[in-house]
Formats: sequence, C-alpha cells, structure tokens
Amino acid sequence: MEHLINSRVREIELSGIRKFFNMVNDYEDVISLTIGQPDFITPEHVKYAGKEAIDKNYTTYTHNAGYLELREAASHFVKSKYNLTYSPDHEVIVTVGASQAIDCTFRTLLEEGSEVILPSPVYPGYEPLIKLAGGKPIYVDTTANDFKLTAELINSHLTEKTRCIVLPYPSNPTGVTLNEDELKKIAELVEGKDLFVLSDEIYSELVYGKTHVSIASYLREQTIVINGLSKSHSMTGWRIGFLFAPHNVAKHLLKVHQYNVSCASSVSQRAAIEALTTGINDATEMKEAYKERLEYVYNRLVGMGLDVVKPDGAFYLFPNIKKFNQTSFDFARSLVEKAGVALVPGSAFSEYGEGYVRLSYAYSMEQLTEAMNRLEYYLQEYV
Repeated sequence: MEHLINSRVREIELSGIRKFFNMVNDYEDVISLTIGQPDFITPEHVKYAGKEAIDKNYTTYTHNAGYLELREAASHFVKSKYNLTYSPDHEVIVTVGASQAIDCTFRTLLEEGSEVILPSPVYPGYEPLIKLAGGKPIYVDTTANDFKLTAELINSHLTEKTRCIVLPYPSNPTGVTLNEDELKKIAELVEGKDLFVLSDEIYSELVYGKTHVSIASYLREQTIVINGLSKSHSMTGWRIGFLFAPHNVAKHLLKVHQYNVSCASSVSQRAAIEALTTGINDATEMKEAYKERLEYVYNRLVGMGLDVVKPDGAFYLFPNIKKFNQTSFDFARSLVEKAGVALVPGSAFSEYGEGYVRLSYAYSMEQLTEAMNRLEYYLQEYV
C-alpha cells in the first residue's frame, strides 16, 4: 500500500543529522558532538511556572494565536532586544516550536513551482517543508564567501518564480551571521519585489561580541521573523516558537496554524510568559559559557591545522576536511570507529556541505576537551 502514500512524502528522507546520530548509538565509548541542543536545563523559575500552570488548570485550548499575555511578552522581547515592533493583537503567533512556524510560513507563501532561495550549506529542515508545500529549493553556494548569503549572490539566483529567500542567521551549521551593512544591501535588493524573506532567528540570543540585527529592521513589510525559546532558554522540549509578521500576512499565517495545531500547549505557553518576562535575560549565562567553549574548540581546531571559519553565534563550528580526500561521511564514520568522536557529516547540510563536518560545542568543557584530544589523535594517526 506504500504506493498510495503522497509522492512528496515518499521522496523525503530522514535528516542526515539524525541518521548519523542514530548510527553512532551502535558504538560504545563515543563522545557525540552531533546534536544541536543546549546542555543547560530549563531555568528553575520557568519550570516552576509550568508546574504552577498545571495546578491552576491552565490546561485548555488557548486563543489560536496563543495567550495574549504571551504575545505581549514576545512583542516586548523583540522590541527591547532587537528594536522590532509588532502588535501582539494581530502580528504575533505562538507556534509549536520554530519548526512549525517554518512549515506554516512555506504553506502560506508557496504555490506549485515557487522557488525558495537557501544559503548553503544549510539546516536540512527547510527543503522537505518547501517541497511538501509544492515549492522548489534553490541552493546558493556560500562556501567561498565565509558561508554568508549576500545581495549579489541572491540577485544572481532571482527568477520570476522566486517567492521567498531564507535568511537563517546565526546559521546552523556554520554559526556565522550577517552584519548590518550586509542586511541593508539585501533589503535594498528585495524591497518592492514580489517576494518575501523568511528570517529564521532562533539563535538570536546566542550572538557573540555584538548585538543581533534582524533584516525586519529594514524590510518589515516583506519579512516574516521566526524565533522561539528552544535555544535562548534551553526549552527544546517545551515546543514554543513565534511568528512575527505584518498584519496582512499574519492573518493568513494564522489560518494555516489554526487548522494545523489549533494552538500551542497551554502549559508551555504559561512557562513561556515567565521566560520572556522574569527570564528576559536568561540566555546571558549560557552565552558566556558558549563563548568560552567556542574559543577553546576553535583554537584547538586551528592548532590541529584545520581550516575553519570562526563563527559569530549559535553553538556550531564547521571545519573543512577536504584536504584529507575523503567524503564527509567516510571521515565522520572513521572518526567514530577509530577515535570515538562523532561529528555530523557536512553532506547532511546539502551538497555544498560536502568536505566539511559540523561540530556542536553545546557540551561540557570536560567532554569537549576529551573530544578534541581524540580528534587530534585521529588526525595524527590515521589521515
């Protein structure tokens, strides 16, 4: 009966990240730096708010867009942090994580054959959602440009079918982000054209040495901003994301969201209110720890002779392994087998990720130190 399954679904494959993670589980004594999940626990005051929500019977449906109090908190958060202004009444939607926000956006914007420009290498979660919505991903090679999607690169890939440009910065898998001047140039190129920008800013609170800037500051009417609490507040399992969009777009996003999930978890929403009010700066401690880990791991990689772009945010490094003349999968598998360290093959992030591996430093310094020692041993002994 498999032939009756939607052909678009049949063609989709499981994430290369998860495939490799699952494979690693078959090995013993492996330090896995594969999953992009904070190693911090959800803040205690946020957990308490979730428990209290259950005790106070916040266990029913909410407004489709989420509790107004949460939308107000989210609106205040992006205003105070990034100087973005959105009406909590009509321009903010609480979603089931950033992933559902992305899905809603593509299903709202795309029609059959619509093209979506993606900077590559890129997180593998976009392509399946684009294809399920009838769109076509257009990958742009950014490897010669420190993994940055520029106005020039975008312009060279624009066609009459282009409907959306994805700006996933800070980036998974590279950790790089775009500066104010680069965003302004993209905004100038896009302004007035019949297309949108999907700005995935889930790592916005994890930017090092500078403040995160959103392209919505310069292109508000054509930008849909996606954010959430998974990375900023270590709330991956609570599944709270946000859509910020101008009202004439948000009203259509809400329809897709409504028929998809009705609303996000009421209990998680109450915890999210606490996270965005009392815990508005909860990411500070994590960010300082990640910055320390970044410096350590980056310097170790450079000391091993690996070519790696130093990132501006998130918690990933994406070293180049092309000089070893192996595919990224073969390199990663051999590293697991011979040294007990797991990194994600770059090929999981599109064809332009081939020749790289992704390393997450969202792990303890003890784990990172041992992993770097094992990696150094592997490079000295086996390549």
